[in-house]
This record gives sequence, structure tokens and C-alpha cells, in this order.
Amino acid sequence: MRSPLIAALTGALLLSACAPALQDAPQGASVVAPVAWRTDLGVSAPVEAQWWQAFGDPQLAALVEKARANNPDVQIAAARVEEARATERGSRGLLLPSLGLGVDGAARREVSPFGQGLNSVAAQPAFRASYELDLFGKNAARVDAARANVAASEASEEAARLAVAAATATGYVTLLALDARLVVLDETVAARQQALKFARDRAEVGYTSQLELRQAEAEYQAAVQLVPQLKAQIARQENALAVLTGELPGAIARGGTLDALRQPAAPATLPAELLRRRPDIAAAEYRIAAADAQMRTARAQFMPSINLGASAGLAISDLLADPISLWSLGGSILAPIFQGGRLTAQLDGATAQRDQAAWAYRSAALNAFREVEDRMAVLANLTEQETSLRAQRVAVADALRHASNRYRAGYTAYIEQVDAQRALLGVDLSLIQTKADELTTLVGLYQAVGGAPG
Repeated sequence: MRSPLIAALTGALLLSACAPALQDAPQGASVVAPVAWRTDLGVSAPVEAQWWQAFGDPQLAALVEKARANNPDVQIAAARVEEARATERGSRGLLLPSLGLGVDGAARREVSPFGQGLNSVAAQPAFRASYELDLFGKNAARVDAARANVAASEASEEAARLAVAAATATGYVTLLALDARLVVLDETVAARQQALKFARDRAEVGYTSQLELRQAEAEYQAAVQLVPQLKAQIARQENALAVLTGELPGAIARGGTLDALRQPAAPATLPAELLRRRPDIAAAEYRIAAADAQMRTARAQFMPSINLGASAGLAISDLLADPISLWSLGGSILAPIFQGGRLTAQLDGATAQRDQAAWAYRSAALNAFREVEDRMAVLANLTEQETSLRAQRVAVADALRHASNRYRAGYTAYIEQVDAQRALLGVDLSLIQTKADELTTLVGLYQAVGGAPG
């Protein structure tokens, strides 16, 4: 009995040597980090785990925490992690024996050897066990693939939380910027209302023509009609923030103003660290590992399948004086010989999927470097832009003062004051936008570097 078993195992090993070899990942899919960033931001600081608190607004921090916990996209990502973990637990069962317990029973009427009817009731309880020897690592590879998918799902969940945190912080900064624009617009409406009253008073006594009065009315109405537009934008922004936090659309409380927000130092990270910090890159790397394991599984399909089985039970019948014990031990070896190219196609498909995962990793890494470089470049130039805008505002405000004085003294037409008012409004709105852009770009940079290190 031993010789046939040894011969079968030897034949199985010989067949395994005919299985195709696994292919290496594409050489061009690897990524080498640059030595340094193109843009030097100067002062930087390590990234804290809750980096959103560095902006100094408790409401911003509360909204981010709420969104990270309740956002539907985050909940979907968390459910995918649980699904991957369940799949991993299921795949581990392939490495263990399969046990079963059952009972076969029947009541029947038969013809006895003596030509008479015979009634009988019989039952046969049995215990069965089966086990597949994983000599070629097929089931172990499935477990490895499931484990890598769990890690990829966990990294994707963290990437979703990071994206939601950045979107919430950016949305809150945008909301405060809209509030600041509304304040400037209200001040502009009040100033133009005063100019309109002045023009009306002068027109009533015949000191000026109706042209200046109509110009003043037009400028006043032009400012007034912007207010409802801006209020609608504020309402839409509040609704978007509420949905981000997993709530119904509604009003959002403010913790302060745009000017009150602190601008923390830029996050410090080296290019070589980025590949280890970004959760989306980690997820892409784990997907390569899962695809590699699937390739091993596909290759193992070329190998023989070795199964062992055992059963034990009793035969119980009213025709027997005593139950009879039953048992069996056995095994089987099944090796694929001809499958019509199916196994080769499966391996080729798994290899192609691994190559896709490798190129997806390169794409994720390159995009990560681009996102960091883009935000650093924008942040560096926004500081210079804000400095120029502040200098411009001083000049424009002084020009408006002179234009107003000259108009009131009757030296110039109203149009000069209007031009100066328009210029000041444009500069004030640009300053608000620049401040908001600095803060949102900083938030984007926190997201681009991967948040706090794990």
C-alpha cells in the first residue's frame, strides 16, 4: 500500500515542475523619490495627529471630528474593511479540516429472500472529516491575498478620513471667507448709500446734474444686488458642510472669523517619507501584494490536489440485534492534464491584474509628489501676492479719500469717486480670497503629505 502512495506523490511532484514560472512586476512601475522639493517654504513643523486643531477654531475642529466619524463615505470605507476581514476569516478556514456530522434514516418495505414482505426502520449516524493538503501553497496564497486586501481596505479607510477632514476644513474656511465678503459688501452698500444721499441732496438744490444722481443710484443698486447672491452662496456652503458631517442640510455655527484663524507652519516632510506617509499609496502597495498572492493561487492550480477523508458511524436497524460500527479512511490525488488553456488564461489574467496594480501604485505615487509640489508652489507665491495686495489697498484707500474730498469740494465729477470705490472693493475681496486660498492650500498640503505619520 505504501508503494502506490509514494508513486502517486512522486508523480504529483513531477507534474508540479511543469507549472509555468511567475513573472516579475514591470520594471518601470517603481518610483524613486527626489532628493528635495522644488519649493522651499522655509519655516515648517512636524504634523500633529489632529492637525486641524492648529488653526485655532474650536468649531472647525468639531466639524472635522464629526465628519471623520459620521461621513457616509467614511462609513462605506469602514464597511469595506469589515467585509475584507470577513473574507480573510473565511479564507483561513481553507487551511483547516472540514468536519461534519449527519444522520441518514429511512423506513422501507422490502421483499425478503423467502418472498415475504419485510418492514424495517434504519438509521446511520456518521461523522465525516476531510482535509486538503496544501503542499503547493494554494490555500496559503489565498489567505495572503485576503490579508493584503484587509490592509489595503484599512489604508483606504484612512485615506477617506483624511480626504473628508481636508474637505471639511476647506469648506469651513470657505464659509468664513464668504462671511468676510458679506461684511465688506455690507460696508460697501452703506458707503454707497451715503454717496447716493449726498448726490440726491446736491441734485435737489441744483448743484449737480441728474447724471451724477443716476450714477450714484446705479452704483448703489449694483452693490445691493450682490448681497442676496452672496447669502445664497453662504446657504449652499452651509448645506454642503452639514452633509459632509453626515447631517441634513442646515445652518453651521461659526467659531470665529476668517481673520481670527491661525495660519500654522507648513507640514515638514521629506520626499522619501511621502511614500510611507500617504494612505492611498499604502493601499496601492497592499493591492500589489494581494495581486501577487492571486498569481501564486493561479499558478498553484497547475499542481495536483491532494485530499484526505475519513468517516465513522453506526448502522442501526430494527433488523439488527446490535448496531454495527462503520468507518473509512481514504485519500485522492487529482492532477490537471488538459484544461483547454483555462489555467493558463487564469494565470495570465492574474499576472495582468498584478501589473495593473503595479502601474496604479506608480500613478498614485507620482500624483502624490505632484500634489505636494503644486501646493508648496502656490503657498509660497500666495504670501508674496498678499503682501502686494496690502500695499495696493493702502494706495487705493488713499486714492478714494482724495477722490471723495475732491468730489465733495466740487473739483471733480462723481465718476472718479466711483472708480476709486470699485477699486477698493476689488482689492478688499481679493485680500479675503488670498487669505482663504492660503489657508485652504495649507489644508491641501496637510492632506497631500498624508496627515500625521502612522
